Amino acid sequence: MKRVAHVVWLSLLAATLSAWWLAEHQGAARWTVPLIMLIAAAKARAVMLHFMELKASPLIWRLVFEAWILLSTGMVAGLYWSTRNAT
Repeated sequence: MKRVAHVVWLSLLAATLSAWWLAEHQGAARWTVPLIMLIAAAKARAVMLHFMELKASPLIWRLVFEAWILLSTGMVAGLYWSTRNAT
């Protein structure tokens, strides 16, 4: 159990550093923001599943969480692309 937590923590650290690097070095490239949003969604999912132990909860709670991640990420991405295309 402790080993899994360390692997997840290191993955979260790598994802954070990757998102930071993308933001710093790729600037406002068309694909940068959506990629960073996907990294953020993956990080939120990892935290909820592994550190908040949602993976051991009843199926309905896990389905609600998975839907929340998909809907919130999709909504932010949709708003980003709609405002990006408006300018």
